[in-house]
Amino acid sequence: MINRNLLKEIRKHLSKKEISLIVGPRQAGKTTLMMILKAELEKKGDPTLFLNMDIERDLRFFASQESLVRKIELELGKKGGYVFINEIQRKENAGLFLKGIYDMNLPYKLIVSGSGSLELKEKIHESLVGRKRIFELNTLSFDEFVNFKTNNKYSSRLTEFFSLEKERTSELLIEYLNFGGYPRVVLEETAKEKRSIIDEIFRSYLEKDISFLLRVERIDAFRNLVTLLAGQIGQLINLSEISNTIGISVLTLKNYLWYGEKTFIFNRLLPYFSNIRKEITRSPKIYFFDLGLRNYCLGIFGTVAKSVGYGHVFENLVYNMIRQRIQTTGSSLHFWRTKDKAEVDFIIKKGDRIIPLEIKYGKINKISRSFRSFIERYHPSDAYIVTPEYESGMDVHDTQVHFIPFWKLLGVEI
Repeated sequence: MINRNLLKEIRKHLSKKEISLIVGPRQAGKTTLMMILKAELEKKGDPTLFLNMDIERDLRFFASQESLVRKIELELGKKGGYVFINEIQRKENAGLFLKGIYDMNLPYKLIVSGSGSLELKEKIHESLVGRKRIFELNTLSFDEFVNFKTNNKYSSRLTEFFSLEKERTSELLIEYLNFGGYPRVVLEETAKEKRSIIDEIFRSYLEKDISFLLRVERIDAFRNLVTLLAGQIGQLINLSEISNTIGISVLTLKNYLWYGEKTFIFNRLLPYFSNIRKEITRSPKIYFFDLGLRNYCLGIFGTVAKSVGYGHVFENLVYNMIRQRIQTTGSSLHFWRTKDKAEVDFIIKKGDRIIPLEIKYGKINKISRSFRSFIERYHPSDAYIVTPEYESGMDVHDTQVHFIPFWKLLGVEI
């Protein structure tokens, strides 16, 4: 079984009146997570109801709020219980619909899932202000992937495993950088089967989210955009250049970028700056939620080592690890680049504190001139150079520079 870190958080929220809203990309495991929760509740004797809006016979109960309430009362009685609603984005005005149910003050706990297109269509956050908590379930993180691959044997001692089993850690890293973390992909054994699954996932995403739900007419242009961005992870993107390349207006391009973000395909990373005249302030960078999907779009799924190498995809992995670590901390993540092209991969801003991170997959010889320049300009107390396995430390002026293996990000205070 693939254990998901998010499961513990949702379990704790089941006692809250708020709607537990699980969002994330298609095929990330939202339905499986809900079924696990349902089985756990039933084992304790709690009444549950599971409704799936991908199934025609369940759709009819969502014709009106009254119809849904009658169905819930029929199945659970009037004393209470847990109601699971899967794929709520298929309901028109989903946010208002759920708001109406919630405001009836019924004795039922709602656990609801939806893909990213839910937010785009319905502005659900506005409708459910104060009535929901969002749980974002992405494809498997590296630590979830390793736990599955090692039969959860080291789940409470992963850092010890990484420290001692360096060769095995390296093998797992290479596999993850190549195939990513979609659960169905991870569960398949051969590269051919994995490729068939990732192909189906991406086609389904284009057909169901982008074409059907979001009514995007230029599917070819959208797919070309995703492919182009997949080849530019970690690089500044130029909107005018991209719009000319794929033959759409800058306005349409901005919409497509928004769609891609909100449907959990990629993220935009914005620059950190304090000097508008000397530092880049607008051009973003792009990183993908899932490395396997990124590789698939470039035609190098499972064969990264034979093509462009691991540097950028390793950087993308570290980006995902940092983003997940700081998601609920109030910190923000950026990159830094001057107009003279000095650059630092990632900057974490945590109140008045800033933490620079440089990502190095290859051989580590010394601190780069750009990294040293940032340290001299901003004087952070700590700075990190993240590597596959190298570990060391040094002082630069009053800054402690830590060379750490990437897996140590799971425990470092950032």
